[in-house]
Amino acid sequence: MRSRKSVWLQREPSEEAAARVFCVPHAGCGTGVFRDWPERQGAVEFIPVELPGRLSRFGERMPATFQELADDMIAGLTPHMDVPFAFFGHCWSALLAYEATARLQRAGGPEAAHLFVSSQLAPQDGPVGRMLGMDEAELAGELETMIRDQGGTPHPELVTVYLKVLRDDVEMSRRYVVPAPLRLTCPVTAIGWRDDDEVTPGQMTGWPACGDTTFELFDGRHNRFIEAPAELLRTLCAGMAGRGPSRLPVTSR
Repeated sequence: MRSRKSVWLQREPSEEAAARVFCVPHAGCGTGVFRDWPERQGAVEFIPVELPGRLSRFGERMPATFQELADDMIAGLTPHMDVPFAFFGHCWSALLAYEATARLQRAGGPEAAHLFVSSQLAPQDGPVGRMLGMDEAELAGELETMIRDQGGTPHPELVTVYLKVLRDDVEMSRRYVVPAPLRLTCPVTAIGWRDDDEVTPGQMTGWPACGDTTFELFDGRHNRFIEAPAELLRTLCAGMAGRGPSRLPVTSR
C-alpha cells in the first residue's frame, strides 16, 4: 500500500495502469495546462506533475537549476515508477524531462522507458529562446497570452504573482549549458509542430546526440499540445508499447 499522495502529483496514480507518462508543465505554468488531457488512454496513464512554486505548491522554493529540480522531482516520483514510465516535456520542460531521464540512468535505479520532448532544441544546442532577452513587461505579456490560451482571464494580480515564477524558469534555462549530453539508453521521440514560430521543427535536429530518436511532425502552433491532440496521445501510447512509428526526419515547413 502506497503512502499518501506525493506533492508532485495532482492525483493518485491508478494501480491498474500498465504504463505511466509523467507530463511536466512548461515555463511559468502549472498542471492546469493538462486539464483537457484524459487520465488514461488504454493501459497508459497520463500523470501531470506539479512543480514547486506554483498552484498547490506556491509557497515552496523553486530550485535554481534543472539538475537540482530533476533530483527533487525524481525523489518525489520514485514510488510511482513501479510500472514502465516516461516523461513528456514541452519547450522549457523538455529540458527538465531530459535531465530527469539522464539522472535516473546515471543512478542505476529505475530507468525511464521513453523520453518525449516537444518544441525544444536538444540540450547541447542551447540555451536559446526569445524569452531569454525579454524584460519584465514583455514577460508579463507572455503570461497574459499563456493564461488566455488556457481559457483563463489574466487578472493583474495573477500576472504579478506568476511573473516571478516565469522569470525564475527563464533564468534556469539560461543557466542550463550541456556541451556533451549523456546519450540515453531509452528511445527519444522529438515532436515538432508545423506552425510553431517559437521553436521550429528544423531546429530540433540535435536530439539524436541524446539517444535513438524518432521525429514526429504534427499540425498546429507552439502550444497545441494543451488540446491533447489525438495524434500526440497515440504517439505517447505507441512509444510506451514499443510500437513507435518508423523513423523519419523532422523537416521545417
